[in-house]
Amino acid sequence: MDTLKEIQDFIATLSEPKRSEINELHDVIMQQNPGCTLWFLDGKDSSGKVIANPNIGYGTQMMPYAGGKSREFYQLGISPNQTGISIYIMGLNDKNYLNENYAATIGKASVTGYCIKFKSLKDLNKDVLIQVIKKGFEAN
Repeated sequence: MDTLKEIQDFIATLSEPKRSEINELHDVIMQQNPGCTLWFLDGKDSSGKVIANPNIGYGTQMMPYAGGKSREFYQLGISPNQTGISIYIMGLNDKNYLNENYAATIGKASVTGYCIKFKSLKDLNKDVLIQVIKKGFEAN
């Protein structure tokens, strides 16, 4: 199965209004970087045990590890969770960047080192959200 189909199938399993919001967020991200590499991580380990929320990734980068090795991973990710939606901006060099530059203007959201967590898209300033998405793709 191709990744886009996996993503579409996953989104279809979500209940409303989360399904519509993830679809809208997916569209906004794809408008900022059409044709980017797509990722779908189902949140399961090799034995099939659920260890994390499923997430959708966009773009590609090399993520360095402390031991000197690196692996390919997405630049920006989204994940529906129990209380809302999380957006992950991977590969930022400064873990304070999101908080210092967007926490005051993004809207009703929790902003940490690499994550913006919110209950609903309607709680966010869409223009600032687009700036964050662009930054996520520019970070690498």
